[in-house]
Amino acid sequence: MDVTLYVIPGSHPAMTVRRMLELKGIDYKRVDLMPVVSKGVLRALRFPANTVPAAKIDGRRVQGSREIARELDRLVPEPALYPPPGEERTTVEGAERWGDEVLQAPIRRILWNALRRDRAPMTSFSKGARLGIPVDLAVKTGAPLVAAAAKVNQATDENVRADIAALPGMLQRVDDWIADGVMGGGGLNAADLQVGASLRLAMTLDDLRPALESHPAGGLAMRAFPEYPGQIPPILPAAWLEPLRQPAAA
Repeated sequence: MDVTLYVIPGSHPAMTVRRMLELKGIDYKRVDLMPVVSKGVLRALRFPANTVPAAKIDGRRVQGSREIARELDRLVPEPALYPPPGEERTTVEGAERWGDEVLQAPIRRILWNALRRDRAPMTSFSKGARLGIPVDLAVKTGAPLVAAAAKVNQATDENVRADIAALPGMLQRVDDWIADGVMGGGGLNAADLQVGASLRLAMTLDDLRPALESHPAGGLAMRAFPEYPGQIPPILPAAWLEPLRQPAAA
């Protein structure tokens, strides 16, 4: 099987697919793209959309973590990312969809808001990446890209403060799925990886990590992604983090 995976270093949906490929034992070529610039590159490569992850599998273009997951399960059935058709599969797919459509964006906004305040941690997210230019140079000259990414993702102070306030409720939802056996079982399913990647990215922020570590959701993220590039020292305003310190968030 000939697989080329196009990613942005540290991207949570891209990490989801990278972990799926690893679990299934599928060799692949990784192509690292710069944020924002990636949109034009993917269009030039004739992908239907401009987001990562995007893959060429035996010459066929497959895009989006959920779409790639289904294609991988079709090509390499074991270990399965989804249960057999039925109620259990429907529930897992619902949690996976929530991770993609609900959880993913606020974590991305928080990240870009933090990097807009300090670009230096970008180097840590590019560990092992091949961007075509030295990583340090990319970071030093990356202010316009960071500003553009923050704008595209609407990572305003107002939005990010609201995202952090909503995070305890999101963690509780994942905890409930774990308690119900939808996630966190013996093997890693598509929902574990979809949700876990976003939570693991959130844990690269020292401001957020303690709150996540206190939840079963944080334990799942560490199990699904024991290694994840990137670390951002405390940088967000203390007042924004207050909802994470409330008893209900513990």
